[in-house]
Amino acid sequence: MDYIALGKSNLMVSRTAFGAMSLKDIADEEQAIALVHEAYESGINFFDTSHSTLESEKRLGDCLYGIRQDVILSTKSSAQSAAQLYSDLEESLDSLHTDYVDLFHLETETFLPQIDSSDGIYAALQNLLASGKIRHAGLTTQNYVVASGALESKNPIFEVIQFPFNILTDENSKKLVAECESKDIGFIAMKPLYSGLVQNIKLAFAFLNQYENVIPVWGVRSSEELKQILYYASHPPVIDDSIKAEMDSMHNFFN
Repeated sequence: MDYIALGKSNLMVSRTAFGAMSLKDIADEEQAIALVHEAYESGINFFDTSHSTLESEKRLGDCLYGIRQDVILSTKSSAQSAAQLYSDLEESLDSLHTDYVDLFHLETETFLPQIDSSDGIYAALQNLLASGKIRHAGLTTQNYVVASGALESKNPIFEVIQFPFNILTDENSKKLVAECESKDIGFIAMKPLYSGLVQNIKLAFAFLNQYENVIPVWGVRSSEELKQILYYASHPPVIDDSIKAEMDSMHNFFN
């Protein structure tokens, strides 16, 4: 397993991240625990979830029992006020059975908190960082304007951007990746399989591996899926003429 620093946060994360949003869909809790531990024992140390799927967040907390101290844990809040942000984090800490999260994202599609904005979110994030309840702050969005605004901010608080990025995304997404790299901002790729539209994991890996600063979060539902993801993580596809032609064909078909 390869590990890289997640931008200026310097969190050393596995380049293959475990997206825990689908844990709620696994009927058997023991199976979910086994899946998380299989990922951990295979070298994955970065686990991502969200307060918006509270059931998955709680299940991930249970699954990480005994190994929490050895992993990097990320969750999110879609709060629109400081009070809601504080409340969401406390509920997340309780669900995850931890005193802190390594990376706490504000999840927003419509606004970017400012240092003096009336919502108080920027100041709340500063307070949470100072208290140690969150180690680093990130921004999760599918809005290119919001993501770009975070990179251009004169008072940057976000050390990581989480944004959709895969073989089907457009040139703006590639520009965002390049800007994050130049400014030492970590980049986490949401939807590496475009919510299931991309079914060829080999091609998905081939595309993503071209970008050394990108950490894809793979939604994992079964041991079989995990094994396939781990295989390509340890056997990265070589982009020869044939692979490149397949990638171009897929991108052109859907665009």
